[in-house]
Amino acid sequence: MPALALGIPSIRRDPAQMPSVTGRPEVPGLVDRFGRTARDLRVSITEKCSLRCTYCMPEQGLPAIARENLLTATEIARLVGIAVRDLGVRDIRFTGGEPLMRADLAEIIRRSAAVAAGASISMTTNGIGLDHRIHDLVDAGLTRINISLDTVDRDHFARLTRRDRLPAVFAGIEAAKAAGLTPLKINAVLMRDTLGGAADLLEWAVVNSVRLRFIEQMPLDADEAWARDRMVDAAELLGVLGARFSLTQPHREDPSAPAEEWLVDGGPATVGIIASVTRSFCAACDRTRLTAEGTVRSCLFGDDETDLRALLRGGADDYTIADWWRAAMWGKQAGHGMERADFVRPARSMGAIGG
Repeated sequence: MPALALGIPSIRRDPAQMPSVTGRPEVPGLVDRFGRTARDLRVSITEKCSLRCTYCMPEQGLPAIARENLLTATEIARLVGIAVRDLGVRDIRFTGGEPLMRADLAEIIRRSAAVAAGASISMTTNGIGLDHRIHDLVDAGLTRINISLDTVDRDHFARLTRRDRLPAVFAGIEAAKAAGLTPLKINAVLMRDTLGGAADLLEWAVVNSVRLRFIEQMPLDADEAWARDRMVDAAELLGVLGARFSLTQPHREDPSAPAEEWLVDGGPATVGIIASVTRSFCAACDRTRLTAEGTVRSCLFGDDETDLRALLRGGADDYTIADWWRAAMWGKQAGHGMERADFVRPARSMGAIGG
C-alpha cells in the first residue's frame, strides 16, 4: 500500500512560498478564479478513528500523527476566529478521523464557539461514545451533528467497519436526539454489499425522524480498492429505493448544498443523495478545509496544501495568516476531474484529509 495514501501530502507549501494571487480581486472573502466563495470550513482534528470502514481506513488504521504536529485547541480556535472574522466563513464543522477521539474536543468547541459569533458549530462523527459526552459538547457550543451510519444490519455493519459496534452508534444517535440536536442527519456511503439494505436504512430513518443522506463512494479509500465500474451510483440507488417508496424531488433551496433531496411517500420525510462522482457539484463548492496538521486544502481532490501551522508557530499575525489562506483558495482547481480518463486520485485518503 502506498505510504502517500496514508496521509502524507505530496505538496506542502511553507511560509517562504506563498501561492500566486495574480488577478485576485481585493475582497476579504475566500474567492477563487472560478467565481466561487468558500464559506464552509471543515476542520479535521485527528487521524484516529474507532472504526475501520473499508471505504476510508486501512485495517491497521492510519499512521499516527505525532502529537506535536497536531493543532492544539488554542491554535484551532485562532484559525476559526480568523476564518469567521476576516474571511467570511459562516459554517464550522469538525471532522476526523473521528473527532470524539480527541479528549479535548469540548475545549476545541468551546474556544471556537467563543470566537465564531454568528457561525454554526457542527461535527461529523460515527457516534461511538457520543452518549457519554453529548452534554459537554452541547454546553461547549455544538449546534448541529451528522452521524455516519451505512447499514442497520449488525452483520453488515461489522464487516464494513471491521468492528461490531452498531449498538454503540445507535446509543449515540439517541443521545443526540435527546439533546435536541436537530435536524439530525445520517450519512451513509453507498457500497455494493450494503445496497440491498438501503431501503431498510431509509425505513429506519423515517421511523426515527432523522434525515438520511446517501453519499456516492469516492476514490478516497486508503486501500485504493475503489473502481468506477464497481461503485453504486445515484441512479442505481434511486431504482432500489423507488421499489419500496414513492420518491418525488422537491425544490433545492440552497444551490451550494451537495445533497439532492427527494420527498419520501409525499413527505414530510426526505432522503438526500450526494452524487459526488456522477453528478458533480464542484461548480457550486463553497468549502475550505484544514487538515489536522494545520494545512489548508482548497479541494478534497487537490494535493496542494498550504502550511498555516508554521505561520501560527512562527509568530505571524492574523492579517498575514488570512492573506495566506486567501492565496491558497485563489488557486483552487475547477473540479475533481473524475469524469476524465487521466484522473489521478489524491495522495491522501479521506481519513487523513478530514470528511
